[in-house]
Amino acid sequence: MKKVIIFLTLVLCLFLTGCGKDNVKDKLFNNIDKIKGYYLEATMEIVNNDDVYEYDVKVSYYKGDNYKVELSNTSNNYEQIIIKNSDGVYVITPLLNKSFKFQSEWPYNNSQAYLLHSIKNDLEKADDLVIESVDDGYIFKTSNVNYPNNEKLTHQEVLVDKNMDIKQVTVMDDNNIPQITVNFNTIDKDATFDSNYFQIDESKYNTDTKEDTSEKESADEKEVDTPTMSEGVFPLYLPTETTLSDQEKVNKDDGERIIMTFSGEKSFLLVQENSTIYEDFTIIPTTGEPFMLIDTIGSLTDESITWSSSGIDYYIVSDVMTQKELIEVARSINALPVMK
Repeated sequence: MKKVIIFLTLVLCLFLTGCGKDNVKDKLFNNIDKIKGYYLEATMEIVNNDDVYEYDVKVSYYKGDNYKVELSNTSNNYEQIIIKNSDGVYVITPLLNKSFKFQSEWPYNNSQAYLLHSIKNDLEKADDLVIESVDDGYIFKTSNVNYPNNEKLTHQEVLVDKNMDIKQVTVMDDNNIPQITVNFNTIDKDATFDSNYFQIDESKYNTDTKEDTSEKESADEKEVDTPTMSEGVFPLYLPTETTLSDQEKVNKDDGERIIMTFSGEKSFLLVQENSTIYEDFTIIPTTGEPFMLIDTIGSLTDESITWSSSGIDYYIVSDVMTQKELIEVARSINALPVMK
């Protein structure tokens, strides 16, 4: 009889524990589902090999397909803004006075560690979800992450406080080493926005239409320094039996262009050139998908990857390499070019 009582007690405890965890999960999901609009501020760290890139992140969301994500690299204050509305997805680079426009499924086509609904979707679809109680709340653990072009990212932990507010997301590799860490600092779950908040305000970025002040810089003072490349940045990673077969340097009106041809079974072309700073804010229709690469957001297609960093535009194209191989080469180009 005593054994029966012990057994029933264990079953009851397991039942209550399971119900408790389901209750916690439902509370978190309901807490996110009922949000019509939110504004949050966070910090994000991304690891690339031995380098760590830190960002300040601001996210605005309103029901439907309205997103605005402001990403600022804390090391160089390089800012990019992602806006999604009914017209498409825009990646704005204020420093260059331009925006790429995508017809894209972003942010639904892969995991986004700084968007509440994306985090919730990863947890909701997980078959292996584990919830652990901690002093200040709960930790949700799952291997359900969707980073199709980065196989190193295999699982994540989501820290939630007692009020069901997400405080931290950590995406890790197989060795439990964090590769992406997002710390949520503030969140307004009742945020409202003006009707044009998620539209592209060209006057905001167009330097010709910004308000004059008595301390307005001269045209020469406003110019962004243009790096002079004495040689291109050589990729630290190359596919097996792929080598540099040709290199050409071309002078441009606003700088230089270096074209590297790599030959072999995985042949590709690498172009590096000084970024063009547009006088008028320019929207450039772009194929592919927005893709976060090292310290910037670029454009990824089946056969190419394009991005800008530290005043240099990079373009890799190949008709024989996979997207993962293109990205691996691109990720290995993380050094500043040699200056004259």
